[in-house]
Amino acid sequence: MQALPKSQLLRFVEQAYHLARRALARYSSKFSKRRYTLHQHIVLLCLKVRKNTSYRTLLDELIELPRIRRAIELEELPSTSTLCKAFNRLDMAVWRVLLNLSVALLPTNGVVGIDASGFDRSHASKHYTKRAKLTIQQLKVTLLVETRSNSILDVHVTTTRKHDSKIAPSLIKRNTGEVAVLLGDKGYDDQKIRALAREDGVRPLIKHREFSPLHKAWNARQDADLYGQRSQNETVNSRLKRKYGAFVRSRLWWKQFRELVIGCLTHNINKTL
Repeated sequence: MQALPKSQLLRFVEQAYHLARRALARYSSKFSKRRYTLHQHIVLLCLKVRKNTSYRTLLDELIELPRIRRAIELEELPSTSTLCKAFNRLDMAVWRVLLNLSVALLPTNGVVGIDASGFDRSHASKHYTKRAKLTIQQLKVTLLVETRSNSILDVHVTTTRKHDSKIAPSLIKRNTGEVAVLLGDKGYDDQKIRALAREDGVRPLIKHREFSPLHKAWNARQDADLYGQRSQNETVNSRLKRKYGAFVRSRLWWKQFRELVIGCLTHNINKTL
């Protein structure tokens, strides 16, 4: 009998499982109950974000997905509380390692755009919040997007109104060696950012705010075709919101940060399929 072709969902699960096995050991310690592996937890948490659903709905769907369960050697489904605890235990450092590994699977050219977008911290509808005159605080999410593959190199999340020019330096320092050209809009117009980028061997292509004819001349001299690739950031931000939701489900800030990084990892894995 001819084998059934693999669905995109199955290929996603296999890729996530492969990355998880590269990133960390099967169990968190020698005292683990060894009922489920860390690799299985990671795949299930990525699946939850990919399907933009709840723990309960995900586990309910997995009952009817034996090929997915076999792919990660999952003989028995965990409870919702088990997955919640796994999400709490897996540190942000683990998800960042997985994000870095996912980027290595995609073609890159070193041309990277930086841009920020807002994600709601509440599930409330826009119509209701406007009618009730409520203010829903947003998370500010800054992405480093590789323009060749549209992969996400890094992500910075904050609950404050921190200015773009204060966020960029940490992202540049964390990704030295991965970025050859940095594309940024006028929100990143800061000579300190340009100097820091050049120190790390990065060519900054950042628009100047036009306060004088000289600023206009500098902008006119920039490579328009290369700078135009910065629009890939907006494409990726839009894709994240359309596929995984423009809001975060978690209530605590550190869980919200973690949820967004998992979303970026999920995006990268999808790009490899």
